[in-house]
Amino acid sequence: MGEEGELRVVLREYVYVQEEGEEDGELRLIIPEVLDSEYGMYVWPCALVLAQYIWFHRSVITGKRVLEVGSGVSLPGVLAAKCAANVILSDSAAMPQCLQNCSRSCRQNNLSGIPVIGLTWDFEDILVTVQFIMERNPKAEFWTTYQVRSEDWSIEALLHKWNFKCTNVPLKIFDADKECLAGSNLPGRHSIQMMIITLNLDNLD
Repeated sequence: MGEEGELRVVLREYVYVQEEGEEDGELRLIIPEVLDSEYGMYVWPCALVLAQYIWFHRSVITGKRVLEVGSGVSLPGVLAAKCAANVILSDSAAMPQCLQNCSRSCRQNNLSGIPVIGLTWDFEDILVTVQFIMERNPKAEFWTTYQVRSEDWSIEALLHKWNFKCTNVPLKIFDADKECLAGSNLPGRHSIQMMIITLNLDNLD
């Protein structure tokens, strides 16, 4: 039956509604999720919040270069591409099935020519990668969401180490403070934070 038949893949729809007066009415995305437990390729609550931020700021990203790090099922990256950003998707080089799913998400949404690359990193390695990019593009921004699971964990030390500064973005200002986003109730009552990370230019020589 081929790859699609060998894996338990389900297609989930996410709907982004245009504001009154805008053309086309709404944008519908189809995101494939692999249900096999060893893969874990699902849309996570954080991805929905990040995608909502992208949708809310879609006019800003038109024509911009966007690298999604840890794409998985690629909801934010696919949405950015549909909003006319120049997108590159990436995930762990050690998990080729994740890279395959990135490509699968592109096919489901009629997107062609989007590069999918494998990277090797843990959380700090992500910040190293981001710093490498930002040193060459000082105006670049790293948009990220994370789900608060522990009161003991803080990103502050890593941000200081790699010369970043961080702006926390309240969810309510981009309509993400709801239990349901894009037709999905995944955000629920999870505690999710949205951050914009930039270089701390004040500390550069």
